Amino acid sequence: MFTGIIEEKGRLQSVRPFGKGKRLEISASTTVRDCADGDSIAVNGVCLTVVAFTAQSFTVEAVQETMEKTTLGQLKSGATLNLERALRANGKLGGHFVQGHVDFTAEIVNIEQREESWMVEVSFPDSASVNIIPVGSIAIDGVSLTVAEKRKGSFRVSVIPHTFDATLFREYARGSRVNIELDMIGKYVLNYLQTQQGEGKGITEGFLKGLGY
Repeated sequence: MFTGIIEEKGRLQSVRPFGKGKRLEISASTTVRDCADGDSIAVNGVCLTVVAFTAQSFTVEAVQETMEKTTLGQLKSGATLNLERALRANGKLGGHFVQGHVDFTAEIVNIEQREESWMVEVSFPDSASVNIIPVGSIAIDGVSLTVAEKRKGSFRVSVIPHTFDATLFREYARGSRVNIELDMIGKYVLNYLQTQQGEGKGITEGFLKGLGY
């Protein structure tokens, strides 16, 4: 579990074959503190497991499915990466609950610089529309953000200067591909309601009273 608050930007040192997947060695400083084999680290919003580490880097393995369903398959040596260690039980939840399970990849449609921020527009498939709501949470390459506006086929987020500099946002341009994770709580609620409706229950007065409303 993560929070979507990027701890640092790392550098992809090497990409080596790992079956049909890839083994990624990533240079870092903050992220490797107290590191251990088996730890989870979010790399551009993708939860990966540490298989080796040094004082200056760590290595993770991404299987074929992960490479195909995320932007990790497009990465080359030298690429900059958003990094976040897994949330400790006593840690601060500064963003929102992020699993590191990417729902889809999307394209940066537009980046508009404003006086105090940047407005970034990102596309989304029709299947994701029900999960994207104004002022709702969403993760872009592992960064916890708030949906400022929802449009037909795209949404916009406002990015403050600190986030713009501390993450990959400064490197994005129109056409950049990013990993998107929809709000976990929203997905669970939607799945439950759809299941209830499929069983002929749905949201009724009795259902709401049973929950104390």
